[in-house]
Amino acid sequence: MADAHVFPAGPLARAIEAIVAAGGSEPREARLVAANLVAANLAGHDSHGIGMVPRYVGALLEGGLRANQRAEVRLDAGALLALDGHSGYGQVVGVEAMELANQRAKRLGSCIMALANAHHLGRIGHFAEMALAEGLVSIHFVNVRAFARVAPYGGADGRFGTNPVCIGVPLGNEPPFVLDMATSAVAQGKLRVAYNKGEKVPPGRVIDDQGNPTDDPRWAVVPPFGAMLCFGEHKGYGLAVACELLGGALTGGGTWHFPNSPHSDVLNGMLSILIDPQRLGTAEALAREARAYVDWVRASPPAPGFDRVRIAGEPEREARARREKEGIPVDAETWAEILEGARRLKLAARTVERLARGA
Repeated sequence: MADAHVFPAGPLARAIEAIVAAGGSEPREARLVAANLVAANLAGHDSHGIGMVPRYVGALLEGGLRANQRAEVRLDAGALLALDGHSGYGQVVGVEAMELANQRAKRLGSCIMALANAHHLGRIGHFAEMALAEGLVSIHFVNVRAFARVAPYGGADGRFGTNPVCIGVPLGNEPPFVLDMATSAVAQGKLRVAYNKGEKVPPGRVIDDQGNPTDDPRWAVVPPFGAMLCFGEHKGYGLAVACELLGGALTGGGTWHFPNSPHSDVLNGMLSILIDPQRLGTAEALAREARAYVDWVRASPPAPGFDRVRIAGEPEREARARREKEGIPVDAETWAEILEGARRLKLAARTVERLARGA
């Protein structure tokens, strides 16, 4: 990557922790947020990693993101939970909500958890991985209340957010299946990264402000905005609407149906469904059939341009192993934006630089 900085994960997390702390977060919160963001970079999801820091800083200063909030239980009906994140860091209130949901699913066999009003939850795969660590299957529907950047199928302007869907399934002795995807053709953060790097994007990702196809990511990043497209045309569009109805309306957090605003806050609602295969009585069958099926799929001869067939979750594990060894690359523009965010919180850029390089 041209003009990129490369940082070891540990020092980079300490640098980001210092920025979050400068925004008023208590030490525990600063550590959780920084660790979560850096973990996203390690997994290769730079769109949900430390590049979000400038936006978080803006949201803090505007008041749309509130430091040191906790997930409040609004309804506790055993296997049915409703919580409110009170615009707190999603990396904190989301973890608290999932910890409670995991406990209930292990005790009762299943849990449906509705989390409303969390600030940006980050990489949703993190919450699936929390469930997987307990041997649980999990399904997550998430809506985005920030700005409308994604066009409906057949539409020419943005009407909703990137609205991710995530599914985690344990595979016995095999590393788990973790499907974590935006319902847009690409995550908005990936277009931000492409814009910062001066790169074009493949067809089918973005339209301009007249609804025309374009390969320029600027239309999804800076005004005047065009819109992003859903993956799979009407199919991704249908899932995106489902995320609004389930992650937004059903959780009580609300859906997006407003004119775009210039504010930096990103609010998420998440409906999570957790199932314990042990309590269901199918854990052995799941492990046996999963291994047989994954072996069958991977036996497909690779198509031209591919080295082998992978399942969801493998690219992230490969990226994590590589970046833990080689470091995390951060493009120069993104790093400059992070340092500017630190300055906005009265934290010297040289302090952030020193921490990130382990000095």
